[in-house]
Amino acid sequence: MAATTTTTGMRAFFTVWAGQLVSVVGTSLTGFGLQVWVFLETGSVTQLALVSLAFGLPSVLLAPVAGALVDRWDRRLTMFGADLAAGLATGAIALLHFSGSLEVWHIYLLVGVGALANGFQQPAWMASLPLLVPKRHLGRANGLVQTSDALGLVIAPAAAGAMLATLGLGAVLLADVATFLVAVVTLSMVRFPRPEQAPESRGGSIREDIRLGWRYLRERTGLLWLLGTAAGVNFTLSFTNVLIIPLIVSFSNEAAAGTVLSVAGIGMLAGSVAVGAWGGPKQRVRGMMLGIVAVGGFVILTGLRPSALLIGVAGFCLMAVVPIVNTTSQVLWQLKVPPALQGRVFALRRMISQAMSPIAILAAGPLADRVFEPLMADDGALAPTVGSILGTGAGRGIALLTVLSGIGVIVMGLAGWAHPRVRHLETDLPDQIAEEPATA
Repeated sequence: MAATTTTTGMRAFFTVWAGQLVSVVGTSLTGFGLQVWVFLETGSVTQLALVSLAFGLPSVLLAPVAGALVDRWDRRLTMFGADLAAGLATGAIALLHFSGSLEVWHIYLLVGVGALANGFQQPAWMASLPLLVPKRHLGRANGLVQTSDALGLVIAPAAAGAMLATLGLGAVLLADVATFLVAVVTLSMVRFPRPEQAPESRGGSIREDIRLGWRYLRERTGLLWLLGTAAGVNFTLSFTNVLIIPLIVSFSNEAAAGTVLSVAGIGMLAGSVAVGAWGGPKQRVRGMMLGIVAVGGFVILTGLRPSALLIGVAGFCLMAVVPIVNTTSQVLWQLKVPPALQGRVFALRRMISQAMSPIAILAAGPLADRVFEPLMADDGALAPTVGSILGTGAGRGIALLTVLSGIGVIVMGLAGWAHPRVRHLETDLPDQIAEEPATA
């Protein structure tokens, strides 16, 4: 019976994963295509940044409510409805485009609808993995999920760019709608086991469900500190995400920046494939913190010299480590949180870990332009000291801010390992899932 259950669950996982892989690539196509379209239409970097925020911020704000509902609802049907809603939102953008009436505010609104749908889809999918995949294969399964994101990063810029140049935005949008249909069809082909509802949740309100998820975190200090470490890392890395293109363009050109980003995407794909085959480190907390320190070191390398080759190599290595860190973290949370609580806890985790990132995104530009670039000018206050190491002139203030971001990431990793509740998390907290998933 155990072998049959495992086979059925793994078959369902691979079926859904394949559909989600196609859907993620389609979503990445639309994300890239819409940002390019908005920039070409408006000539405004601010408008482009607002589109980026529209893709991410609504799901973060909705996270606590979405997570509580995910734990109440059938997770497969939740994913089905979320993919359908996101596909309809993209379809609406396509209709507006083909009718010649598409405006920027339409994109903000409809991209926001898709982001809200993702706020349900993502915790439902992550909370479903322990229900489908045996405990011993969770690392590999999460690695495959990371591969989906990596393929989107590698394929989308080139494919969307080619489609925009030859066929236009409409083709990109229609391709994305088709990928949502693939995701919906694959979900209709499987069934998910349902976890037993937590006794505290029965008959309670949504607010009580959210409180229960928060209480679970608050009472487990190791998980809460692990979450704080992730939030700090995401905050500091957000500076780098904004600054990497201006950093390269300051001494080279847009083509070099695109090449470096593609190389970084290949690094993420390589890391995702590796962790999908390997499963990740056995000592997960140690592996995660070592990975964070390594990421910080590679970020520092990107700012040391105005060299596209150096930044490309550092970017490849950095993005190859990221899937290992993410997969290790995800498996830890899946093991330590009961399946009946995973929707709301994972949603709270997402909200807290990403809540500070928009601040970094909005602050990076003014800090670089008004503070660090003047400090690192040829006659700037830091030219005789830090300038002797990093160089002076255009872009070296951005480089300094990047280096400081890398140092911040390293500090977060070391601080996380230094906390005994985090360091001993794997032994202090018992695993909450069985060796084999439940039958559907």
